[in-house]
Amino acid sequence: MDEHVQTENERSKKSRVTKTVIWGALILFLVFIGLGLIRTQRGPASEGEKAPDFTLTTFDGESYKLADYHGKVVVLNFWASWCKPCELEAAELEAAWQHYKDRNDVIFLGVDYVDTEPEAMAYLHKFNITFPNGPDTGTQISQAYRIRGVPETYIIDQKGIVVFTIKGPFRSTSQIINIIDPLLEP
Repeated sequence: MDEHVQTENERSKKSRVTKTVIWGALILFLVFIGLGLIRTQRGPASEGEKAPDFTLTTFDGESYKLADYHGKVVVLNFWASWCKPCELEAAELEAAWQHYKDRNDVIFLGVDYVDTEPEAMAYLHKFNITFPNGPDTGTQISQAYRIRGVPETYIIDQKGIVVFTIKGPFRSTSQIINIIDPLLEP
């Protein structure tokens, strides 16, 4: 009889441990899901926020790490070869890059979103894009900026703060220059 009670106590303990482990795993799973939902609900990186750091490896194999451009204005453009609105701003972005490229205080970086390399390279060639561009491998950069689509552009000041965002294409080169120039004034 004593042995029977002891066996039932052991079973009861095992059952409690199993239930605790299951409940713990469920709670961790729900916390993980909740944090993902909160992140999704936050929307894209906002003006006034510190820009998420990233490393972009270009189609030419060069690496650009945002943190290395502290002290410079960074124009971060998300685009794709299949994106028709991206075509509307391609020439404007390149013209603005040509305006600033000889300076040492502005860098343009293009992030190719969910694309194939041959199509992306054809797009860059078609629009004579010369500023650094690379694929968003594993969508890591677009996830960090929580983009909603393409084109999206983030202008980051010398302190690493997002100071301007645009969802959709720029309409003119002067629009881009009018945003960047005031950031360069002492």
